[in-house]
Amino acid sequence: MSSKKVALFGWHPDVVNYEKWPGMSAEKLRAALEGDRANLLSLGYEVDLHYIRDGDTAYDAASAALADTNYDCVLIGAGVRRDDDHFLTFEKLVNAVHKAAPQATICFNTNPSDTADAIKRWT
Repeated sequence: MSSKKVALFGWHPDVVNYEKWPGMSAEKLRAALEGDRANLLSLGYEVDLHYIRDGDTAYDAASAALADTNYDCVLIGAGVRRDDDHFLTFEKLVNAVHKAAPQATICFNTNPSDTADAIKRWT
């Protein structure tokens, strides 16, 4: 059996407003995301990290990222989903996944430490 292919979407660590996330920094977020990726790889998943840089380009960036790969599951990170200032970006990402990867399940984490649990729920 081939491994499941997953895409992780979230803010690029360099564009996050860390005032909203006390105790977090670009370095910590980058390490957490790479840790998620390494954990998923160790569980046998194929993993691609896709960073978004702003809400205006999120739909096009996600659509392009999903165009050439047949993903089994797409995760949209909590940093996009849980920040009320970015609900339109979240909506754009959901619709990009719906259109560009209709075969993929969609899942959500609550923070970087439970990404694998979210992926496992839907693969």
